[in-house]
Amino acid sequence: MKLRGFLVVAVLSVLISSCFSRWIMTDKEINEHYANRKSKPIYHTIQTDSAKIHFVSFGDETKQPILFIHGAPGSWDGYLNFLDDTTLQKNFHLISVDRPGYGKSQTKPKKKVYTLEEQARAIELSLKSNYSGKKAIIIGRSYGVPVAVKLAALYPQSVQKIVLLSPAIDPEKEKFWWFSGFGKIFLIRWFLPERMNTATDEKFAHIAELRKLEADYAKIQAEITVMQGGQDNIIDQSNFDYAKKMLAGKNAHFIYIPESGHLISRSRPDLVMKEIYDSENITDGNPQSIGSKQ
Repeated sequence: MKLRGFLVVAVLSVLISSCFSRWIMTDKEINEHYANRKSKPIYHTIQTDSAKIHFVSFGDETKQPILFIHGAPGSWDGYLNFLDDTTLQKNFHLISVDRPGYGKSQTKPKKKVYTLEEQARAIELSLKSNYSGKKAIIIGRSYGVPVAVKLAALYPQSVQKIVLLSPAIDPEKEKFWWFSGFGKIFLIRWFLPERMNTATDEKFAHIAELRKLEADYAKIQAEITVMQGGQDNIIDQSNFDYAKKMLAGKNAHFIYIPESGHLISRSRPDLVMKEIYDSENITDGNPQSIGSKQ
């Protein structure tokens, strides 16, 4: 009976881990990826009394910064298609972080959950590696979206624009999976990669954090673009409507992409690139629908 229980736990752990492991590269895979590339990441770590932030950068630190914030689970390498873009490297200072609790942004002893404010304040430190004096463009996706919102609310003097991809921001529409509850069981957690346990802890604290965030939307002074895919089965798509409600009256632009899934930064990087280069050209808050492009 004990052996059967052990096997059930092991199988559940493998199933849970495999659901998301394809989204994260190992150190070996990253090293192989950059082995023959001219431009390689510069690694940074900043340690404070309350947090540790690890991030990578590409390009000239005297150019305008673009800050990339990943979802859950995830790490800085989730934006490789942008970080490796030679045109972006030439024109901007690219910064991609491991959010506190993920990747190499972990303190010892490990903290169970970082609030949105703790994450935003830690991630803002990465912008101090930039010497342009220009406001940042922030790209956030999924669980990285509320962090980007919090950062823009806390540091309006530092943020020009936020691009919010597949936003997981509505506290009433937090989506739980069949395996979500299993991720809280000690024996299963013991088998799982640390990033999975971090994601589980964050998920069960997320609703309360999103409710606290509601007061921060009014503080945003930056330009805003929100993108939502019509084939997204990771978050409830009503998050898009929630974003319209919370950002009413702001300099905000809403783009619905019928053919895209959750990972818009991978399926439609052209649209994200357009928002980066058109950062001064948003003039209305009306929703826009974009169909398939060849």
